[in-house]
Amino acid sequence: MFILGKKMKMSQIFDQERGLIPVTIIEAGPCRVLGVKTLETDGYDAIVCGFSTKRNNMPQKIAWKKALNEDVSFGFVREFRVNNIEDYKVGDVITTEGLEKGTLINIQGVSKSKGFQGGVKRWNFGGQRKTHGTKHALREPGSIGSTGPARVFKGHKMAGRMGGDTVKVLNLEVIATDKDQNLLLVKGAVPGIKGGYLKIETVK
Repeated sequence: MFILGKKMKMSQIFDQERGLIPVTIIEAGPCRVLGVKTLETDGYDAIVCGFSTKRNNMPQKIAWKKALNEDVSFGFVREFRVNNIEDYKVGDVITTEGLEKGTLINIQGVSKSKGFQGGVKRWNFGGQRKTHGTKHALREPGSIGSTGPARVFKGHKMAGRMGGDTVKVLNLEVIATDKDQNLLLVKGAVPGIKGGYLKIETVK
């Protein structure tokens, strides 16, 4: 089971047995199957899915119109590797059917971007001592080179761009579903900002 979704917001619900549970509300689907890739034609079996209406550029609109024979646009398109490729065809609609309470899922998204950050925030450096004699160096990284090679080694932890990475969170539990509004309530946090797109798969 797989589906594409959009992160709405975080909330919490109360369960009689488990108490207060933090949840993320996700708008999941409905998605359209835009293409079917097979082992014979592409070297692997996969389904191409589209989600969320959005204005696309002309080549994309022509591609979707040719595939579905409809004048539609999709803002988020991703592939899913599948084993039962014969069960899908172009134009199929994928909904939250099958994602019941207690189902374990993996969710992939893009983490929040935090811009250019120093070593203290980016790598949790301790900084210099806040004591007599330390001047304008509380958040400096310290020594970054060595005497012998006289250069900075590749991969050294330093200041730089933070966030904006593809992150996958495993084994999240579905707490509740609202199939009329295509909503999933998932225990805990998921990557990304409000309105960020997500790739959702059940644990195999």
